Amino acid sequence: MSNAFTRNRLLWFAGGLVLAVIVLVFVAGWLAGRTTARHDEERAARAATQAAHAPAAGSALGRTDMQQIDALRRGIPVDQEAAPMPLARVENADRRRERAYPMQPPTIPHAIDGYQVDKNSNRCMLCHARANAEKFQAPPVSVTHYMDRDDQFLAAISPRRYFCNQCHVVQTDARLLVGNHFQTIDEVMAAAEAGTATAEASGKVQ
Repeated sequence: MSNAFTRNRLLWFAGGLVLAVIVLVFVAGWLAGRTTARHDEERAARAATQAAHAPAAGSALGRTDMQQIDALRRGIPVDQEAAPMPLARVENADRRRERAYPMQPPTIPHAIDGYQVDKNSNRCMLCHARANAEKFQAPPVSVTHYMDRDDQFLAAISPRRYFCNQCHVVQTDARLLVGNHFQTIDEVMAAAEAGTATAEASGKVQ
């Protein structure tokens, strides 16, 4: 070891210590800056995600009026208790309704509370089976319900048509959740014919 180093050993030690502190400060600052940048990126990503999923203006989501399509909560915020709506009454008039389109399954014009339909019993068929329809003055089940998948007629109702209320449903006086302007094909054709007749009449006047 040289004499110069021996004489300035404290100075060299102090210089090394200062250099080590400077390096530590630099590393700590670099790590802190990197963490801050990562947090900024995460916040920006969260903000972008929230903006992407935010309901658009006019969307049903987030609206609190009664016009939105929200059958379960009716627009009431999730942190508030919703008052249950009264149960709708099932129509029980025994009047057959017109079908809206040719292949529509007929609706059930009476209440079916307590009707048992399972593998051991079918309450519907008590009145609507071919053998019982006349006795109970009920519409008999369509012949298509006695056909199997191969269009072969069976003596009893086909298993694939057995559970009646999979297709046939009762009607209630519940308020419509969505406006409906459906027109049957007869109404559409009548309106078209009326429009044609009006146009022809206008042409004759001119």
